[in-house]
Amino acid sequence: MNPAYAQTLRELLRTQQVAALGTLHQGQPYVSMVPFALLPGGSGFVIHVSQLAAHTKDMLSSPQVSLLVVAPPTPDVPVQALARITVQGRAAQIADGAAGHAEAKAAYLSRFPQSADLFSFADFSLFAIWPESIRFVGGFAQATTMSPQTLAEVLNEA
Repeated sequence: MNPAYAQTLRELLRTQQVAALGTLHQGQPYVSMVPFALLPGGSGFVIHVSQLAAHTKDMLSSPQVSLLVVAPPTPDVPVQALARITVQGRAAQIADGAAGHAEAKAAYLSRFPQSADLFSFADFSLFAIWPESIRFVGGFAQATTMSPQTLAEVLNEA
């Protein structure tokens, strides 16, 4: 991947804390907002969600999801040129005590320490989003499709 694209992608995922999560809700597209963190090694994303939320029920019934992370608008960049990443992947609940739970929880709390109390709520759980296809747009004429392996390599650089 072009080094400038790679830097833009790393900056986007390190600075933006919120993603649009697309799920299937009763057979229809549904988009919600979720805070996210990166799993160790850049292998995927982790979200911490309530069982009461529609998107959680959706992920449990149909694990195919999409995440969209967009750079914030600035006066000098047309909105169509904002850096963004769309991840199509599979959501998997990570049960307390399951393999990878401690690492996912640590990654999430490292980014959102104010969320520690939510881990004591019985209806909240972690989900990993495992990328299958990734589309990154760094600006006009700066789009590329990448594999999960390429994403992990880019995130582990620098």
